[in-house]
Amino acid sequence: MISTKLIRRSKNPETFNGDMLVYCLELDSKDKVITDTVPSSRELKNAIKFGDFTGEQGDSLLVYPQVEEQGDDSPRRLLFLSLGQLKGKNAAELREICRKTGGLIAARAKGAKSTRLCLNLPEIKGLTVENVTQCLVEGILLGDYRFVKYKAAPEKGKKEVFKGIEQLSLYSASGISGMRRGMSKAHASANAACTARDMANEPGNGWTASHFAAYGKALAKEYKMKCTVLGKNSMQRLAMGGLLAVNQGSAEPPKLVILEYTSPKKGAETILLVGKGLTFDSGGVSLKPASGMEDMKYDMCGGAAVLSAMAVVGKEKPDINVVAMVPATDNMSGSRALKPGDIIRHFGGITSEIVNTDAEGRLILADALAYGIKKFKPTCVIDLATLTGAVILGLGHHRTGILGNNQKVIDRIIGAGERCGEPLWQLPLDVEYSKQIDSDVADIKNTGGRPAGTITAAAYLEKFVGDTPWAHLDIAGTAWDFTEKSYIPKGPSGTGVRTLVEFIRNWKKLS
Repeated sequence: MISTKLIRRSKNPETFNGDMLVYCLELDSKDKVITDTVPSSRELKNAIKFGDFTGEQGDSLLVYPQVEEQGDDSPRRLLFLSLGQLKGKNAAELREICRKTGGLIAARAKGAKSTRLCLNLPEIKGLTVENVTQCLVEGILLGDYRFVKYKAAPEKGKKEVFKGIEQLSLYSASGISGMRRGMSKAHASANAACTARDMANEPGNGWTASHFAAYGKALAKEYKMKCTVLGKNSMQRLAMGGLLAVNQGSAEPPKLVILEYTSPKKGAETILLVGKGLTFDSGGVSLKPASGMEDMKYDMCGGAAVLSAMAVVGKEKPDINVVAMVPATDNMSGSRALKPGDIIRHFGGITSEIVNTDAEGRLILADALAYGIKKFKPTCVIDLATLTGAVILGLGHHRTGILGNNQKVIDRIIGAGERCGEPLWQLPLDVEYSKQIDSDVADIKNTGGRPAGTITAAAYLEKFVGDTPWAHLDIAGTAWDFTEKSYIPKGPSGTGVRTLVEFIRNWKKLS
């Protein structure tokens, strides 16, 4: 939960008497720093004169004004940050520059142990005040993230650990209502992304299927939504062979967490979100290599993303119905564990030959997709999953792979990702790839081999969505170790959360 207090400041920012006052500058068409938008500063002028502040994007200068010059009613520090050359940038690029600048502000605040900040909002041609506010504040809040739950408190006499930005004031001479909307949106989406990061950072013994269920119930209580948790008995009654099979070797029972937001609007359409909640993946009998296996606690990032996004849905109450489903379990190699060569029967009757027990994510998602589509009859469905290592080979840690059966939905998700700095790349999903998962002894098999591994995994899921408009996001390369950015920490990134939120905020009928 983000504890930073956001304040709209109405007084001249130069009278701010906190830890740090921040100004953003840009370059003119001749690549010269524009300084007429900031107060006169001898230090800034000298830094520009001697080439120490060039105005390139990300360039920063922290100065400590003389008290006798500034007076007591003034900031302790002035931070000048450059947005760089903005001419020719499109809206998505400008938004990302703002987020990265916000991340740098958080980093400089941490370096100077500044807890009370004031930001003088810049005017950026091509963006509204709401956009500028939202993206800068998102960058600051996301960049200020830390996970210290399991760290020991510092001993007496030692330096206190910086606990983050406590207060962020924002000043703008115009666009007050837009600034307020931007602050609200930024806080909601950044808080959701940081919550997803917290879930992912928890160890496998600190975040289990039961924790997913408890969090879903807590959200339902807070925002008056409906939460249903299906346990093992219900899954057996519904013949959810995929989820049950993956859970066979585990001591922790599985859960299918279903969280429903119902819009007050009559005849509202329904979006179904499904997130993979594999709380630890050992690979099962097809055991993963020991090196790096500790990162497999992150295999539940899809589930974390969809539930965290629901907190924003509950707060903002859109004019559409949104249902989130998280099939949750771990994948262990106990004495009853699923074995290569086994055949399982999914919800709905499709049989699957198990070739590799480490291709387990698609098994639990298949049951959730089939059940969710039958029960809720959604307008469209989106699933998020750290599904394949193959997507990292194809796209690295820079883009999320997206596949599906409806181009309109895919295009909207790609657009949402571009606007919030979570880029996606569409991969093909033609019938040739589906042939790779044909089985001689069952309807399908759970892996099509190494070639096109990301696509054949999506082809498996496609068998369970029918004609419902559907998009699959493989976030295995971006859920952690995402492209280094000032507002993305090492470890879990929270990717997918803000894309879903942006998609929902901008929902329009598909027809």
